[in-house]
Amino acid sequence: MTNTHSGHNARAESIEITPELLTQYDRPGPRYTSYPTAPEWSEDFGDADYRRALADAARRPEEPLSVYVHIPFCRERCSFCGCNVIISKKEGVAAKYLDYLDREIGMAAEALGQRRRVAQLHWGGGTPTYLSVPELERLFESLRRRFEILPDAEIALEVDPRVTTLEQLKILRGFGFNRLSMGVQDLDPEVQAEVNRYQTEEQTRRLTDWARDLGFGGINMDLIYGLPAQKVDRWATTIEKIVDMRPDRLAVYSFAHLPEKLRIQFVEGAEVRDGE
Repeated sequence: MTNTHSGHNARAESIEITPELLTQYDRPGPRYTSYPTAPEWSEDFGDADYRRALADAARRPEEPLSVYVHIPFCRERCSFCGCNVIISKKEGVAAKYLDYLDREIGMAAEALGQRRRVAQLHWGGGTPTYLSVPELERLFESLRRRFEILPDAEIALEVDPRVTTLEQLKILRGFGFNRLSMGVQDLDPEVQAEVNRYQTEEQTRRLTDWARDLGFGGINMDLIYGLPAQKVDRWATTIEKIVDMRPDRLAVYSFAHLPEKLRIQFVEGAEVRDGE
């Protein structure tokens, strides 16, 4: 079995995937999609440390920046999720958060002095497409006013096929977003019922097709193995369906069962309500 991966400005290479290679890299580690990874964060790094880090970064105005924006809102809580999220179905609940976020963007830009060129921009969450079209426009304009987003910048975001609309994707593509990542986890209805993540194959395919038609590249899908009620044969069916959709990249995680840290994993039938 071979895997051909074409990275950003990189030559495609063919890698033979063998059982020995899989065993070599089958090692637990911190989730690599955030940087610094979670074990690096501590209460020892405070406001003064952050300001010193920004001041140090400002001394290299010629170097481009990577900017991450966290949108913590979701309409429902998936029971496997360990992200920092706020669950709410109320319209306009994100407005106050965007007020504070605008202030923080302005403060960070001021502290960075002349270092304002952005080569990578990523919106994560939660679900950034929880925001309405006017809110998406407001957030992007807040960044564009303070920073110079380079013409060849990699601009990416996470989307949820259950809530993301074609109108939202068109607006985001118009801003220059060129990559996206969507959660899938498992397409089996029984598994979805166990983890409170009801997402149909049709929703996933539709969003993928929309994104491709609009010119998004680097489409990523997240999968999780080891979820409750997952069976090898049905997991294989999910994999076959995902392969047929031909995402550019897969992020495949093992289920982190941490009931001592995640209340929703041990309260049967739990619903995380607004503000909880």
